Amino acid sequence: MEKKGLSSLVLPLLLVLSFNISERPVDAIGTPDGSEEWGYVQVRPKAHMFWWLYRSPQRVDNASSPWPIILWLQGGPGASGVGIGNFQEVGPLDTDLKPRNSTWLQRADLLFVDNPVGTGYSYVEDEKLCVKTDEEAATDLTTLLQALFNGNANLQKSPLYLIAESYGGKYAVTLGLSIVDAVQRGELKLKLGGVALGDSWISPEDFVFSWGPLLRDVSRLDSNGADKSNSIAEEIKQQIQKGEYVDATNSWSQLENVIIENSNGVDFYNFLLDDGSDPLSITGADQLSEGITMKRYSMYLSSKASSSGGGGGGLGSLMNGVIKEKLKIIPKDVSWGAQSNLVFNALMGDFMKPRINEVDELISKGVNVTVYNGQVDVIVQPRAQKHGSKSSGGKD
Repeated sequence: MEKKGLSSLVLPLLLVLSFNISERPVDAIGTPDGSEEWGYVQVRPKAHMFWWLYRSPQRVDNASSPWPIILWLQGGPGASGVGIGNFQEVGPLDTDLKPRNSTWLQRADLLFVDNPVGTGYSYVEDEKLCVKTDEEAATDLTTLLQALFNGNANLQKSPLYLIAESYGGKYAVTLGLSIVDAVQRGELKLKLGGVALGDSWISPEDFVFSWGPLLRDVSRLDSNGADKSNSIAEEIKQQIQKGEYVDATNSWSQLENVIIENSNGVDFYNFLLDDGSDPLSITGADQLSEGITMKRYSMYLSSKASSSGGGGGGLGSLMNGVIKEKLKIIPKDVSWGAQSNLVFNALMGDFMKPRINEVDELISKGVNVTVYNGQVDVIVQPRAQKHGSKSSGGKD
């Protein structure tokens, strides 16, 4: 990738916008044509959350069918929506900064947020400020939405849809409930259009029980490997029922090791491939042999963030290079993804906690909930489909 080819995408002229909002001050920078806008919100003292809003060129303002805004929530914990969701999945440009024909911007405005604080460009000045629960993450996100929406009549016209993948599904349901409550109290001015959960980690107990049978059915595990997997899954079930969530997280790590050892290294984020074969794969077999699967996702994010500069340097090189230069407002001492391990570690006690009841509660409050799954990302089979939520098959 030549720098000459990228320079045209780094806008030399930036439009600085300031919003005086009572909840939190927002200093936003955007493109001169208003098609993009980004900035930081200090959601708590010394805790800074980064957001990036794209306005669709296909936008049609229609009172009877208002143009939607999608808030994309990445998983992890510690995965960057601004980086991964934007440039590798649904945003307008791919990692080569070429237009993506399948971008969701064709059907909605897109809001990417690096959530929780410590993820991507978001950062904390003290690692103790990382959130420890999904509810704490929802509170920070609600604060951000108050800052963006409450003083902006144009944003308030558009229904907001929360669309999440993997662990982001847990964020989405807790955020959805937080939004409903904040709107009812008159503290947040927006319309929640619905919630969509893709391959979401909302019921870890069900998910770990699905791995052994599924991998056996596709001939990635033999009966012995499947039995070992099911045995550890049973142990995880007991730990979850007792509220021993940190122990359950450790057992989840053990389960991944057993499956890797007995499946010739299946890729946990696309079971049709071997580990390391998928460009979005988490880590190599050499790392797995060291018994560190519990940190697979956060290590993957750290490896992206520390990629060397220059063409072909990976997503980390892009985000810490040309994109950081374009955005202008990222502090010099903040590297994209550098705090992802802190995010994962802080949430270890909540990682295996189910959010099925929260899905039920969202539905009972009249929120439209969609659950969809595919072979990409974590291998899951959500129980939420048995609880009255709308469901559609798919691949995130």
